[in-house]
Amino acid sequence: MFIEVLKSKIHRVRVTQAELHYVGSVTIDESLMIAANFIENEKVQIVNVNNGERLETYIIKGEKDSGMICLNGPAARKAQVGDVIIIFSYASMEFEEAKKYKPVLVFPDENNRLIN
Repeated sequence: MFIEVLKSKIHRVRVTQAELHYVGSVTIDESLMIAANFIENEKVQIVNVNNGERLETYIIKGEKDSGMICLNGPAARKAQVGDVIIIFSYASMEFEEAKKYKPVLVFPDENNRLIN
């Protein structure tokens, strides 16, 4: 049996841009992507701490060390610049493997930078 489990999470980053007239997706600073074990085009779930909105989209790689978190296309209607969001990804794995799996959790600072 396969189940879905949390693969990785970026906890409490601030939205730096919202571009309504764009194809769609979320642009994430490459440094945050690497730290969270995310890849470009990966499906993610986004939860807005400020207003409770939830959405699913895919990742576009943003400039490294820029702090960029940009909601694009219709997702831009779900958050405003400055809102705090959490970004999750999930993986399917065998039940016994899932019991042992430890997700990657990233806790950036208030400027969306990695804390050393």
